[in-house]
Amino acid sequence: MTANLPTEASDLPLYEQDYCLWLQSAIEALRSRRLEAVDIDNLVEELEDLGRREKKAVYSDLRVLLIHLLKWKYQPQKRTNSWRVTIAEHRQRLEESFEVSPSLRRYYQECFAQCYQAARRGSSAQTGMPVDNFPGECPFKLKQVLDLSWLPD
Repeated sequence: MTANLPTEASDLPLYEQDYCLWLQSAIEALRSRRLEAVDIDNLVEELEDLGRREKKAVYSDLRVLLIHLLKWKYQPQKRTNSWRVTIAEHRQRLEESFEVSPSLRRYYQECFAQCYQAARRGSSAQTGMPVDNFPGECPFKLKQVLDLSWLPD
């Protein structure tokens, strides 16, 4: 399959005219080993962005998971199946990320404390409880947070 260039003439590089077409062109050039046809600078930038997006997804899933675990623990009278589903869903998302990219498990460990602080603030905002009602240090172990069958008391 050969990538077609846009029909309208433009001074803009293909990367800025049509992102999907630019990607397809880069893939075809790489597959056929035509490295001179590859927009190296933009390809490197896109690969870096891809890595950042993967880390951002882990951080986001972990933050949502921690928020719901905190709400589960500190608002037992308001527990719902919706919270249980959200906890399970974000655990599953994290596990899927770790299966595809095992190095993201290391990032999970690295960002855990920072993410917990964001989760404290998020829990406070969602529950209306003062942030100080949630411990300064995470009351959950890293393994517990990912354990599909564990919920805090």
